Amino acid sequence: MLNLILIVVLICLVTFGLVFVIDRFLPQKVKPILVIAFGLLSIFLGYKIYQSINAPIEFNKVRKERFSHVIAKLKDIRDAEEAYKTVNGKYAGNFESLIKFIDTGNYTITTQRDSSYMRFDKAYGIELQQDTVIIDTLGMVKIKDSLFKGSDRYKSMMDVPYAQNGEKFELKADIIDKSGYKAPVFEAKVKKDVVLYDQPKDLVDREKAHQSVEEVNGDEIKVGSLTDVSTNGNWPPIYDRKNN
Repeated sequence: MLNLILIVVLICLVTFGLVFVIDRFLPQKVKPILVIAFGLLSIFLGYKIYQSINAPIEFNKVRKERFSHVIAKLKDIRDAEEAYKTVNGKYAGNFESLIKFIDTGNYTITTQRDSSYMRFDKAYGIELQQDTVIIDTLGMVKIKDSLFKGSDRYKSMMDVPYAQNGEKFELKADIIDKSGYKAPVFEAKVKKDVVLYDQPKDLVDREKAHQSVEEVNGDEIKVGSLTDVSTNGNWPPIYDRKNN
């Protein structure tokens, strides 16, 4: 902002100086031509100044809207992956398997209750009460009804919103060793360049360099991790609010 103010002041000083020179030293017949030329130059410079102020504002609007749609899809992918792991014990490594699972998969609905029974104890020679937990199966519910409530948006959750060339999210799954424990992990991501393909390069480069708790850090938007046991996204809490 300081640089912009200095530029405006410099332009004003140069303009006043040129007007003074024209008025004092140039022939009368040349003055109208120069006045028109400087008028056009002033309009051009004014437009460039307006553009330099307005471009970051418009970029932030576009970025927030597009990131909101991208993150919404990443949340759908995460929900689907967590359901897949609940049933299969691991994450899906591709969208074909994930979508097929949502189409055909079911949750088993169970309930559990405490109970007890009498059992003869040889050590004491009498019957003693034994505590137990009884698990009852109540029925089944379809994964797609539970997660997506009648919507078929999961069938296109691999498509990156606003992508110019139909790019897809990159999805991978693995099993990693964490202190001797074999932990399933997954990661879904897309480069910011894909989402902001039509935006000014300098602003996109600045966006990719973000390292802040209030921003989507790095050059990717992603959820999950292939190196840590985490299903978190790299976006700030603002994208988790209801209106987003």
